[in-house]
Amino acid sequence: MKFKYSARTKSGELQVGNIESVNKEAALNILNTHDLYVLSIEGVQAPVWYRQFLSFFNRVKSKDLMIFTRQFSVMLEADIPLSDTLKSLYRQTRNQILKEAAFDISSDIDSGLSLSQALEKQSHIFSEFYINLIRSAEVTGQVESAMTFLADYIEKENILVSKIRNALIYPVFVIVLFIITSAVLLGVVFPQLEPIFTDAQVDLPMISQFFLNLGNFIAGWWWALLIGSFVVILILIDYFRGKEGRFVFDQLALGMPIFGKLFRQSYVARFSEATSILIKGGIPIAQAIEIGSHTVDSPIYREALHDVANHVRQGESLSAALEKNEDFFPPLTSQMVAIGEKTGRLEEMLGRIYDFYSREVDDLVNNLVELIQPILILIIGGFVGLLFASILLPIYNLVQVF
Repeated sequence: MKFKYSARTKSGELQVGNIESVNKEAALNILNTHDLYVLSIEGVQAPVWYRQFLSFFNRVKSKDLMIFTRQFSVMLEADIPLSDTLKSLYRQTRNQILKEAAFDISSDIDSGLSLSQALEKQSHIFSEFYINLIRSAEVTGQVESAMTFLADYIEKENILVSKIRNALIYPVFVIVLFIITSAVLLGVVFPQLEPIFTDAQVDLPMISQFFLNLGNFIAGWWWALLIGSFVVILILIDYFRGKEGRFVFDQLALGMPIFGKLFRQSYVARFSEATSILIKGGIPIAQAIEIGSHTVDSPIYREALHDVANHVRQGESLSAALEKNEDFFPPLTSQMVAIGEKTGRLEEMLGRIYDFYSREVDDLVNNLVELIQPILILIIGGFVGLLFASILLPIYNLVQVF
């Protein structure tokens, strides 16, 4: 939820802005931690349906964030002052949301906030992982290196997600196109053939009668089917966006025969890379796991990682905690982590786990692309064969009559 506030800094300067938070109390706590005296704060809330509609279009794509972060890191490495860097980013950035964020961050830094504090006020754009890595880098004085890490990380994430998305786009497109074509064939062509067979008093095979009845139903109630499909899709989208729905959807995705393995390997890869970078930045292991869990787009894995973090806080090793969750983390993961703990190179081993599973994801995606095409051809070809058989059999009977 977004809140608009006005506050004064320690030096008495007036500061006005927006902040994202779960509720008003949490927003006040965030502002207080930034040493701001809050004068007023009020919620800025659009209607739910309107906000959900705009959220799809009014968002920051990961590609835009990657370019923004890369430009940020290049300018910092060139020893350009932070204030000038943000002003340059404001002029160069094309994404309107990032453009406004760059202006707000620049204003907050000029008013005395640190970069991590200014980024935290833009938490609807920058993830907890992003903010915490910058915060730890500020302590060690390596903000430039942290920005380079982030740019590389987001780029790798884009490549990984794009490969999975590309593997899914083709079958989904073919299936949707096939459903539309079949609906037109059944609803338009089949009803026009029925009078011919009826007038000739030809006995229709069961499969032909079934498709003719289905075609008549589609032809008579196509509008109701369209409206019903639209309503059902909206209900499902709304449900799967909720906490329970996302959990159910994740269970279904992880339980799929081939794609489940793909998702598991990609989640382990993303967690390993994020945790490795955080540990290199000096963040404690348990906290790094918690933050790294937010980079995994899976509520089930996020819950499992919270459990791992709790075991680590209680004194267990990370390898032992991962071993207890072997349904989510393959034995290879805990074994390599155990080696990293013994040799004192945990972050390096986590990086190797990322390299291994990212290659596994690449191979699996390539195999899926080659495997999906013949499977779809087989399934669609079988259904098309049934459609043609349902037409040709009555025609053959009709020829026999005459």
